[in-house]
Amino acid sequence: MIMTKAELVEIMAKDAGISKVAASGALNSFMDGVTKALKKKDGKVTLVGFGTFSKVRRKARKGRNPQTGEPIKIKACNVVKFRPGKKLKTAI
Repeated sequence: MIMTKAELVEIMAKDAGISKVAASGALNSFMDGVTKALKKKDGKVTLVGFGTFSKVRRKARKGRNPQTGEPIKIKACNVVKFRPGKKLKTAI
């Protein structure tokens, strides 16, 4: 099952006993906070029991175009990595 942002907002509002507008604002604030933290040089967000978001630099590498098989260069880039915490691992 895939959960959308709207479904998550609805669950947050119901569980916290707040309006959907307030829950949506809280979720947007959370996402903005995580984004700002990860933009920093050694960006990392740790939520004890849930998991850790971290920024990792991926090196430039060679790849292949799957349609033609011709080699291509893939540029270096930053990617977000999530490592689940102990409570999340055991819950799943």
